[in-house]
Amino acid sequence: MTKELTCTPGFREELRRLSDDELLGRFRSLPRDSELRAAACEILVERHEKLVRSCVRQYRNSPEPTEDLMQVGYVGLLKAINNYDPAIGNSLSAYAAPCVSGEIKRHFRDKRWQIHVRRSAQELLLELRKASDELTQQLGRQPGDDDLAERLGISAEDLLEARQADMVFTTYSLDAPLSDRDDPAELGDVLGSEDPEVEQAIDMAAIATHWDELPEREQRILVMRYYGNLTQAEIGTRLGISQMHVSRLLARALDHLRSRLTGTPVLS
Repeated sequence: MTKELTCTPGFREELRRLSDDELLGRFRSLPRDSELRAAACEILVERHEKLVRSCVRQYRNSPEPTEDLMQVGYVGLLKAINNYDPAIGNSLSAYAAPCVSGEIKRHFRDKRWQIHVRRSAQELLLELRKASDELTQQLGRQPGDDDLAERLGISAEDLLEARQADMVFTTYSLDAPLSDRDDPAELGDVLGSEDPEVEQAIDMAAIATHWDELPEREQRILVMRYYGNLTQAEIGTRLGISQMHVSRLLARALDHLRSRLTGTPVLS
């Protein structure tokens, strides 16, 4: 038994010749503390490093170091490796891409950088900062919006979008004054509270990734319960099944989605 769980160079090369699905099958057939299981997982991670890097690349102009985001992306990739079922999905890479992107987005959301900035605005922001420094030296004063727009050859709307992008990636004190007038309002006075609908939209986008894994009847039950606001008894009447049966199917569907989103196994 000890020999079987020892990852020799020859066995590692044998693993490298396997397809993703074959490697996943080998990965799941081995004990969690097996050296061979760890080797199979390592090979899968190496194969999909470019996928993680491509997901991270769109955030290259953010304040977060690329290597930190790569580590976050690898967490999403490992969750995908543990949760992907070849019998249901088309390929591990197709399944892993939204998992990796979702993990990175959650990272930014947790750090309160949840506003998405278009790549063009991010690039314009860099040009704006450079032009502002150059014009300050040339003019001997802080350049105005007209000066910057003329230097960059952009419209006032483009300039505004770049400034908004700058606000997304810059930390401001909630006590910062909003103007130079006496007794000005502070930034904290005009900020809204947490919007539960935004959180719900993020959660629904994550659920959509695994929606097709549910049987059609369980999909219908979830839609009737949470979109149609029907009671379990009303759903049972429409489907011709008992309320208790509806309750079991609803619990099973929710357990499945919860396990997929959190990476924890379903308790039987």
